[in-house]
Amino acid sequence: MNRFSVNKAFKSCLLATGLMIGVALGVSAETTAPAAAVPAAAPAAAQAKGVQSANIFSIAPDANTDPKYADQTNAERSKVQPGNNAPMWRQVGAGVTGYSSLPVTQAPEAGNLIQQFVQYPGSRLTNAGEAWRQVRNKWIIPYGGSLLVIVALAIALFYFGKGPMQLHGTPTGRKIERFTPLERAAHWANAIAFVCLAVSGLVMAFGKFFIQPIFGNVLFGWLTYMLKNLHNFAGPLFAVSLIMVFVTFLKDNFPTKEDITWLLKGGGMLTGQEVPSHRFNAGEKIVFWLGVLGLGLIVVASGLVLDKLIPGLVYERSTMQIANMVHGVATIVMMLMFMGHIYMGTIGMEGAYSAMKDGYVDETWAKEHHELWYDDIKAGKIPAQRSPEAIAQGAAVSPSASA
Repeated sequence: MNRFSVNKAFKSCLLATGLMIGVALGVSAETTAPAAAVPAAAPAAAQAKGVQSANIFSIAPDANTDPKYADQTNAERSKVQPGNNAPMWRQVGAGVTGYSSLPVTQAPEAGNLIQQFVQYPGSRLTNAGEAWRQVRNKWIIPYGGSLLVIVALAIALFYFGKGPMQLHGTPTGRKIERFTPLERAAHWANAIAFVCLAVSGLVMAFGKFFIQPIFGNVLFGWLTYMLKNLHNFAGPLFAVSLIMVFVTFLKDNFPTKEDITWLLKGGGMLTGQEVPSHRFNAGEKIVFWLGVLGLGLIVVASGLVLDKLIPGLVYERSTMQIANMVHGVATIVMMLMFMGHIYMGTIGMEGAYSAMKDGYVDETWAKEHHELWYDDIKAGKIPAQRSPEAIAQGAAVSPSASA
């Protein structure tokens, strides 16, 4: 036997010895510690049988094989990583419904902390709550605020440029009853409620940009909390007063052919020459029908939804978001319209504010601003004094009175 054969035989013996030792060690390890050497396919087999692995990170959740897997995994994770609630928040983000003590009939989404994901056509946003937030913060707030500022500046420029509308004739001292006590009560109730709602709404919508940096967080928080409650209580008062205003002034706000002429001439605002009109001109009628009735119904209806005062309505997140957007747009348009009305009723026209304050206007005022109404009073078609208080004062203008 040569040297090459001896070496080959020696190596073969060593290899055989190594294999025998490896097999012996494997049998010993399997006998003493079977859990330490689990085959690679064991986790899948164990999962199929509903058996959980000791390594909570090695098996992905499978609700189909074990409905209680999430609970078991969370329990095990709480021991390994105390305070790690990531699995729970992943379920919350996925829209999993949990437990809530609120009745399902009153709050059907109470068990869902995050609003369900939906896809809006033409939008990259898939979350309804985020879509609402974007519409409010990027459209309603900036554009609505800009319109309010623009209209306020336009009114200020008009006032300082043209000045208030003054009487051209000399007052006669004879008074005509413009508004009865009932009409003034309805108007003032509606006006006060509107101012409360407008101021509180403006602070809640725009206050964080202008007031909060000055007042600070604590004082601004108390201010908005107080104004929010004022807003909620003034809303129903505004709704009731709105009905009173509509019923009280309806008969004098029906359109007439003279209103077309008034609109074509712009009410004489730029020329300074009054356009004849009845008790209310076309501009006041537009405010009545579009502002009081049209926008009033929208604002009140959406506000009642936000206050949760409509019985039988299911107050889901989507319902409240739509109501909030409709309420915001309608109130801004209403404020824009009423800003002009308030201007003309206070500093924009001489004698207009006193007419609503005490109910009377001078005969000259009636002739210049509402000539057709004054002609009807002279002709006896309309009484100059309509309330018992005015008749008792004996301040009536006789039909034959000359101007």
